[in-house]
Amino acid sequence: MSALRRYAEIYAIMVRNSLIREMSFKANFLLWMAVELLWFLGQIVFIEVIFGYTESIGGWTKWEMVLLIGTHQIIAQIFQALFFTNVTGIPELVRTGKMDFLLMLPVDAQFAASVKQFALDSIVNVFVGLAFVLVSLWKLRVSVSAAQIGLYLVCIGCGVAVHYGVMIALAACSFWIVRAEGLIHGYFSLLSIGRYPDVIYTGFFKVVFTWVLPVILVANVPARVLGKYAENPGWSVVQLLVVTVAILLATRALWVVALRRYGSASS
Repeated sequence: MSALRRYAEIYAIMVRNSLIREMSFKANFLLWMAVELLWFLGQIVFIEVIFGYTESIGGWTKWEMVLLIGTHQIIAQIFQALFFTNVTGIPELVRTGKMDFLLMLPVDAQFAASVKQFALDSIVNVFVGLAFVLVSLWKLRVSVSAAQIGLYLVCIGCGVAVHYGVMIALAACSFWIVRAEGLIHGYFSLLSIGRYPDVIYTGFFKVVFTWVLPVILVANVPARVLGKYAENPGWSVVQLLVVTVAILLATRALWVVALRRYGSASS
């Protein structure tokens, strides 16, 4: 328990320092928040246009799609706030030898590399996604129980963990190759796949994006918990939990192996 408390205190200090840095550049903070908001609103406009010509897509109605996109927004923005900047910076740390400074800290290197910075603007945009989720539930006339809300939050956490696990694994490739930024940003580009219903994917692509790079599970499963098929989300939730645990365990094993390959700046 004392170790967990120490890590929590260290993380609180890092969050505070990040907030001080964000507030030192208020214009930049407001600009990025506005860019993310406009991008999200663009997705909503796209859905409005599509459903001007059809009643449903693969059985998903307009407001079920809004629920899905809002859920995707929540997960993506939480991930960006907590981990994205940190993970994308790992290849640079390895290439320049600055990883030495993290290895000298009295904390786990993966923890130190993963939580150095905190993006407040992304957290603000989480509430935009949440607002659309609430509006969609109201439009669908769905009444959710406390158990559904709890399960939804668990699935949101799993979604963030999946993105973190995959991207930290890709970042760990920088211990073998000179530049791994392309792999990391390539996966980040694939996140948009998750904002569409899983029923539109079939065959090879559905297998890959469900079990190898499970981007379509991440938002679809929690959206189903609250809306579509909410009465029986059991198998899909178990599937998400299994994939999350497997990815995190594999990622940790890869990170440990990767550190053994690291040659410090002084060696």
